[in-house]
Amino acid sequence: MHIVTIILAAGASTRLGGKPKQLLTDNGTTLVRQIADAALSLQAGPVIVVLGANQEKIQPELFNLPVCIALNPSWQEGIASSLRVGVNTLADIAVDFFLVVLTDQPYVTASLLRQLITRQQQTGRGIVACRYGEADHLGVPALFDIRYGPEFMNLSGDMGARKLIKQYAGDCAEIPFPLAAIDLDTVQDVEAWRSGSSVRGARSTE
Repeated sequence: MHIVTIILAAGASTRLGGKPKQLLTDNGTTLVRQIADAALSLQAGPVIVVLGANQEKIQPELFNLPVCIALNPSWQEGIASSLRVGVNTLADIAVDFFLVVLTDQPYVTASLLRQLITRQQQTGRGIVACRYGEADHLGVPALFDIRYGPEFMNLSGDMGARKLIKQYAGDCAEIPFPLAAIDLDTVQDVEAWRSGSSVRGARSTE
């Protein structure tokens, strides 16, 4: 099974005061490098990192890593534009499934990504997503059969993978991952993450 990982890292982090969230560090490693290392450790297929805003600052963090950089000139449109760029790169790659991963969910690990793959193999479903959050919704990180690729090309604005997960719920398996609810959009999010209070909050919803 050939699996491509698409890492979305093109956002401008406007709610974080312009400091690229991709360059926040965890144990001395930037988040973008951390998630790229996790994806590469799967050894399942190519890893594509979609860059846009702050590309010149973020790309050096991927130096010497065997990843493919895909540039999104329309990053200001929203996450859908990065998804389209990422999926578009799959046209010339032999791929059965693709993972969609963000850089601002600091608790995503290689182990979690392997769980998504294993769940697909167990269920045969075309989508495997993570269940988390107060609304108990399904979202990314998520694994998609390549047949869903064309659906991503119809997304626009801030419409992300969650829309397709919901639309094709009948073909979706899931794994629990409460810590996926922790993303680093604001200064308050980062402070809560650093203090560990966000982890306690997420786990309390299990």
